[in-house]
Amino acid sequence: MALNRIFNSAEFMQPTTGNGEPIRSVITQSVEAVIVAWHVSPGQRIAPHVHPHGQDTWTVLSGSGEYQLEQSGKSQTISRGCVVIAHPGCVHGVFNGGKDPLVFISVVSPAEAGYELVLAMDAPSSEP
Repeated sequence: MALNRIFNSAEFMQPTTGNGEPIRSVITQSVEAVIVAWHVSPGQRIAPHVHPHGQDTWTVLSGSGEYQLEQSGKSQTISRGCVVIAHPGCVHGVFNGGKDPLVFISVVSPAEAGYELVLAMDAPSSEP
């Protein structure tokens, strides 16, 4: 039995309309990794999260977004051509504040890396 080894990512991109959440479209999955196509429309966000037992690597195909690097909300702009790595346990997510869709491929390895949402850190209190 031959396994498919070549995929056209454009066939998996699923834009949403309105304020819906970006759609996670699995291209292929094995024990070693899950490969996902993402289309993040302007105004959409992938919530900050971690993969406690694996790495998530994004390759940006088009567009740009603010990639969250820390629970505090610290972010950095990513755009076409960037390869972004979230090592195990590293907070990551993205907000598309631009005018064009952010399109990227995510490779999570291993496939059973886990997924946990991360709540934003509370602002420091001004009370004594």
